[in-house]
Amino acid sequence: MSRPGFGGTFSSNMPGNGCSPAELSDEDRDNLRFELAKMEEEIQTLRQVLLTKDRSAADIRRQLGMGPLSSLKENLSKGWQEVQISSPYLTASAVLDDINNSNVCMRTKEGLVHAGHVTSSALSNVGVVITRRLAEMRALPLPSPPRTLSHTMSVPSMRHSSTFKSFEEMVGSVKRRR
Repeated sequence: MSRPGFGGTFSSNMPGNGCSPAELSDEDRDNLRFELAKMEEEIQTLRQVLLTKDRSAADIRRQLGMGPLSSLKENLSKGWQEVQISSPYLTASAVLDDINNSNVCMRTKEGLVHAGHVTSSALSNVGVVITRRLAEMRALPLPSPPRTLSHTMSVPSMRHSSTFKSFEEMVGSVKRRR
């Protein structure tokens, strides 16, 4: 096997890896060491040149007002523009527009809007009734001695109270609206 810039030739028992160290002459070893030192020196020089060029590029970017995030933002913006003009995106967008403008979608939207209005009205009515009942209860004198709720009223008598009947009527009217 002959190397460029290497004076001698030698055979190889290890394919692709060169000769075994035992088969090399002292002169060949010296030449390989010299070649390796030269190559490592070139690598070091190239690293220094690359570092200098990288610093210069960073300085130019800074002078242009391009920070690391601005280039990322620019790349993302370009990528998003490419996505928006791609065939799959345009096809999906058209399908979604068709669905959005379909009769089923329109009826569903109208139904949800109506349900929202009915729910809002019902909750408003509940709030009004609760506020009115609390105001009425606040106006009543406190019983003496104070008693707990569990001792003041049983469930059957609670069903005949005006508060329960008013609440029951309100719930019934909401059910009838549906």
